[in-house]
Amino acid sequence: MSARRKTAARRQAPAARTAAAAVAARPKVTVASLQDLKRAGQPIVMVTAYDFPFARLVDAAGADVILVGDSLGMVVLGFESTLPVTLEHMLHHVQAVARARPRALLVADLPFMSYQVSPQQAVRSAGRLVQHGGAEAVKLEGGERMLPMVEAIVRADIPVLGHLGLTPQSVHRMSGYRVQGRSAEARRRLRREARQLQDAGCFGLVLEAIPAALAAEIRTAVRIPTIGIGAGAACDGQVLVLHDLLGLTEGAMPRFVERFAMLGDAARTGVAAFAAAVRAGRYPRPEHEYGS
Repeated sequence: MSARRKTAARRQAPAARTAAAAVAARPKVTVASLQDLKRAGQPIVMVTAYDFPFARLVDAAGADVILVGDSLGMVVLGFESTLPVTLEHMLHHVQAVARARPRALLVADLPFMSYQVSPQQAVRSAGRLVQHGGAEAVKLEGGERMLPMVEAIVRADIPVLGHLGLTPQSVHRMSGYRVQGRSAEARRRLRREARQLQDAGCFGLVLEAIPAALAAEIRTAVRIPTIGIGAGAACDGQVLVLHDLLGLTEGAMPRFVERFAMLGDAARTGVAAFAAAVRAGRYPRPEHEYGS
């Protein structure tokens, strides 16, 4: 390492130790913690993560909840939807995130067809994500039809996060990724299902792609935290897909996505610089070599 890099590393070390100490001293987030945040009017921050290094970064940044979402199928595995994601896929990624030992609450998605068949199937799948994956709670999509599954999982002492509005596992029934809850009937149904999921034992609700006014109504109608994604500012918290907010995904984004960094551009620049240095003979240099 050059003298300049050694000096820079020494300067960064105290700051890194201070940040690490702050993370270590942060209280562990639990289901009860999220209820406390709602009562205090403190917004809840949820971010997805799918592997060990990003889980550490998200946790160090102060997220309250890390969601290992089945969105990994699209942003990590290259599928066109979340439907091909299996329980084995989820277990693999939940285990990686759990190894980071996050202070944030670790929630794992139940993937398509791992819970819809019966309450018994739902309990088995949720149990595997907790017992073998290291998750501390699970999330499932759907309203009234999913109440028996929610109740069964909760009876097994596994916390459940509900998900209403645009539910990506229902993409074919919904005829695409469309905003939900625009008709009077749909609004009434979503308000009713939010209360039903609460009464079935859900500790919180994700509200996706619904009108902001409806999300505000649901928030006041339930006692549990609501976490929005494309549901406006009235929710108790917000969630975004990590790769979207960091600028690691390409193509058109939903209108609710804001890119808070552009790591995709930085990564391309860095790899291109490495390739150019190798081809020009500028890397490796003598300081990168080992002596005999």
